[in-house]
Formats: sequence, structure tokens, C-alpha cells
Amino acid sequence: MPKILIIPGSLRAASSARATARAIEARFVDKADFDVADIGALPHYNADVLNDPAVARFVEQVGAADGVLFVTPEYNYSIPGVLKNAIDWASRPAYASVFKDKPCFIVTVSGGVTGGVRAQAHLKYVLNGMLARTHPCKEVLVTQANDKLTEGVLTDEAVLGFIDTEFTPFIESLA
Repeated sequence: MPKILIIPGSLRAASSARATARAIEARFVDKADFDVADIGALPHYNADVLNDPAVARFVEQVGAADGVLFVTPEYNYSIPGVLKNAIDWASRPAYASVFKDKPCFIVTVSGGVTGGVRAQAHLKYVLNGMLARTHPCKEVLVTQANDKLTEGVLTDEAVLGFIDTEFTPFIESLA
């Protein structure tokens, strides 16, 4: 089974991004092995900081994964700073980092009606700068996400069915 690293863009345990990530993992548990990155453990990016254990662990997780699943909210029309910080740590050396040629799948969530479309565009742009391979598919956006959660898990079957349709080829491409 392929190894998928989930990188949630929110630190809140009860966030809609983490609820969506949990739902995806539960639906695909028989098709992939999942690991979740703890991006909140990373220090602020600083090239003077060497040998930080949390950074080493994160870079190792990205490198060991067959693919990366980003599930992130949109903050102020872009990706959260904590997510950009994590990506910056794993982006070195430039054009030869663990993200080079790494297959990536993006899901964005938002309490509003746009579903994080701007964050998705920004994340694709950042990943392109590291030569990561963003999976080509219809954009997976979870609009009005908070209304689609039950007990901390995304339960909207229409959204989950769409995720199934788009995420299945991604997993199959990793096998």
C-alpha cells in the first residue's frame, strides 16, 4: 500500500481541515497507510537553525511518503503561515528538496462559499516552486465546512463522494 503523509494546515484539533483529513483517512484506510505531520512542532523557519529534531522528523516524513495530502483552510486569502513555515523547512536545498517530484494532492476547506479556492491556488504555486507534482484533477474544495461536520468528522456524503472520485486516481497513481 502507498504511504500518504497528511499535512493539515490548521493546528486546531477541532478544525474543519483536520475533520476533513480524518474523514479521508477513514475512507481510504484499506488503500493506503497514513501518517500525519505535526507542523505545529516546527520552529519558525531560520536558515541559521541546524539539526532541529522536529525539522528532521518532518523532512523524514515527507521523504518517506509516496505522496502528500494537504488539507488546509484558507486564511486571509492564502495558506496559513504555519503551513508555509513547514513547507519552507522542507524546501531545502532549493530544487532538490524532499518535495522534488513528490506527488501532492490538495484539499482546501473554508467556512465560506469559496471553499478555500485562493489558498489552493497559492499552495499549488508554492509547490510548483519546489518542483513538486500536484495531482491534476478537479479542485477539491469544501465550502461552508463547519456546517458539514458531525462530532469532529466531515460527514457530507456529496462532498465525500466527490473526494472519493478525485482522490482514488491519486492513490492508484502511487501504487
